[in-house]
Amino acid sequence: MEERKVEDTVVETEVVQNEFPYYIAVRFKGAKKAYYFGLNEEYIHHGDFVIVETIRGLELGEAISDVRECDGLNIATALKPVIRKATTKDREDYKKNEELSAESLVVCQECIEKIGLDMNLISAEYTLDRSKVIFIYVADDRVDFRELLKELASRLKCRIELRQIGARDKAKIVGGFGACGMDTCCSRFLDNFDVVSINMAKNQLLALNIQKLSGQCGKLMCCLKYEDCQYKTMRQGLPKMNAQIPYKGKQYRVTGMNVITQEAKIENREETLFLPFDEAFKEYKAQEKKDA
Repeated sequence: MEERKVEDTVVETEVVQNEFPYYIAVRFKGAKKAYYFGLNEEYIHHGDFVIVETIRGLELGEAISDVRECDGLNIATALKPVIRKATTKDREDYKKNEELSAESLVVCQECIEKIGLDMNLISAEYTLDRSKVIFIYVADDRVDFRELLKELASRLKCRIELRQIGARDKAKIVGGFGACGMDTCCSRFLDNFDVVSINMAKNQLLALNIQKLSGQCGKLMCCLKYEDCQYKTMRQGLPKMNAQIPYKGKQYRVTGMNVITQEAKIENREETLFLPFDEAFKEYKAQEKKDA
């Protein structure tokens, strides 16, 4: 058993024994995350395109590593196999599927409007053998798409899969630019979405303006989590905002702190002062140490 620590809770995950002697990392177009697939022989190399079996069916992906031995590989699910190295025909079929996917997207949108369903279609994608087309959509509520499935099956003549995703997954697929001027993190490098809470904004002493703190998905920006640990560390031993502190024999209220520049804003009815942390909080820390 392998132990994995998640937020101070130890969770035991069972390590699966795989039947393959080798594995390789594969990435699919439009995805940042790499997935592992098993092989019986060392015939795939970094940069090769391969046909693999996934839960969705046969797909084409790019090998982003050389073949490695499975000894020491700890994963929670059994490896799916690499079927073969992609041929020229496979590459041609993949390009043809992209064209068919665009056409199917239009067909699906027409059917949605005809039936009057409240759903926002995002993308369509065929499996390599065209046995199934997968439509991805977002919706505020659960959608009864039984009539839609019948309509699509009669027009597209293949298996249909409708997959509902959340607002953050939609932003990852659509992409765009963040407030920083760079590509959104979710579309550029994030594999998984971490929990982002309003407390992380509080830890950074940001104004709690939800509109300014939200990304394109409407959720709190992922970047709030990146420096949360550092801000918590830097604020250790400091008074809370609006706390009353002594300074040169007078009482002041902490109305602002910049942990980057190590400067505090303290004020009372008589004056407002901007002071370095060491000076502003010297008496406060001495009192805290004495009380402890």
